[in-house]
Amino acid sequence: MQFIRPDINLDFIGKRKFAFIFSLVLIVVSIGTLIQHGGPRYGIDFAGGTLIQVRFDKPVAIAQIKDGLRSMDFSQASVQQFGEESPTEYLIRTDVPDITDKGFNETLRQTLTSTTGADVEIRRVEMVGPQVGQDLREKALKAMFYALLFITVYISGRFELKWLLSAVLAVALIGAVYVFGLFKVSIPFLILIALLITLVLFWFLSLRYAMGAIVALIHDVTITVGVFSLFDKEFTLPIIAALLTIIGYSLNDTIIVFDRIRENSKKLHKNPLAQVINRSINETLSRTLLTSLTTLVVVVTLFILGGGIIHDFAFALLVGILIGTYSSIYVASPILLAWQKKSPAR
Repeated sequence: MQFIRPDINLDFIGKRKFAFIFSLVLIVVSIGTLIQHGGPRYGIDFAGGTLIQVRFDKPVAIAQIKDGLRSMDFSQASVQQFGEESPTEYLIRTDVPDITDKGFNETLRQTLTSTTGADVEIRRVEMVGPQVGQDLREKALKAMFYALLFITVYISGRFELKWLLSAVLAVALIGAVYVFGLFKVSIPFLILIALLITLVLFWFLSLRYAMGAIVALIHDVTITVGVFSLFDKEFTLPIIAALLTIIGYSLNDTIIVFDRIRENSKKLHKNPLAQVINRSINETLSRTLLTSLTTLVVVVTLFILGGGIIHDFAFALLVGILIGTYSSIYVASPILLAWQKKSPAR
């Protein structure tokens, strides 16, 4: 199916400087909003505490719910309406993680019924201890870091036949993260330094395809996390799953473009690299847009009709797919041009 004319010739590479400025602005805004909010707003999964979902038989005031919670010594609890279709459903969050009383649900139900004058149903109670939350947070960061490293091994072997070099590099970085982790070094700081070292090594070892891919993936994850922080949304385990999905989706788009660049580099080896890259992007544009649009139809449907439970998950995918499609064209591919200045013979 031809969604776009096969002879189209849009000047993507010629606009790369504007794209870099746009990406830089998005990244600065993302980092700025994270700093302003003191980092991501972690959900119960990562911060520890208790999440309670309740449903009343008629609308009640949030202040009445909080009054009932104060009588149970939950003075720091937050209450918010849950779901647009059900104005009688609420989420209660508290930093108290250890509620071991077997009669807690019944006590809570009676208390809320008394303070609101409405019958209440306790739909779910989720409890996570602070140590468990910290362990989950560190494991989530490591999962994304290892995913990025193994992706670069595949890209280097697939496009540059440097399987051994990239594998040794990945094992060394994983080992360094593990060793420094034994000394209780902050995992977020450690992974950030490891990623920066990875980019520097990729540059000096001329792993240009791997560097283009990992920069685009870091770009996508950073902006998606920034958008979540901007809208003050919680980071939970499903959101980490969404970020890993975004990494895989964005990589798929990038590999399609890289594969065409490699083919055209052999057929059009006398042409300037910028022209070869631009032609490759145009030749794969129809496939890229069709893939993105069909995926977006599903994600938008989930976002609108999926309900409150998967609303944030669908929102993360929606942002990630848009940014991932953009980065495959305007971030990953133009980075290959940097090697022209590094080594004109290439």
